[in-house]
Amino acid sequence: MPQEAAIVPPVPGSADRGEQTAAELLKDDFGWSLGVILRRYLRAVEEIVVDVPGGPRGYQVINSAIQNLAVNQGAMAAQLGIDRTVLTYLIDDLEGAGLVARQPDPTDRRSRRVVATEAGLALWRDRQNAFAQTEADILSVLGGDQAAFKELLQRVAMHADRLDPVNNACQVVEDLTEDRGPRPRRRPSRT
Repeated sequence: MPQEAAIVPPVPGSADRGEQTAAELLKDDFGWSLGVILRRYLRAVEEIVVDVPGGPRGYQVINSAIQNLAVNQGAMAAQLGIDRTVLTYLIDDLEGAGLVARQPDPTDRRSRRVVATEAGLALWRDRQNAFAQTEADILSVLGGDQAAFKELLQRVAMHADRLDPVNNACQVVEDLTEDRGPRPRRRPSRT
């Protein structure tokens, strides 16, 4: 004899759900909110850096090189959460495009520093406005509360990172974007 499906009682207030949007139904779902914001931001970022070798990761390398954040490639890999082997290929591509260069470290000739070229600096300056506009568009609903929101978000992010540090940002992003379906790629991923 076939088993009958269990009847689940309706959720209070669910009678009028047919006309509500997902945003209205999921407004108290923290994960859904984070996912929607991240999805919108990632799509905008992909459009902004579509022509940069390595996309968002390549742009991070240029940004790090411009701000002189890492003393060598190993430190840059750790800082950006990119596997060292992947970073080597990424720097090769960026160097081939004339956006960064490897230079011997004056204090340790065995170590190589990644520095931005004039072309890399020009690209970075050009894209800063696009990133600022994307952020402003996403946060526009907050009006004058944007700065307070960003400060609170940074505090939450720092706390979350302490609880669960990211060792490989490449893997985190791939895990997050797996379900977005196929996207055209210019080059196969080296992660």
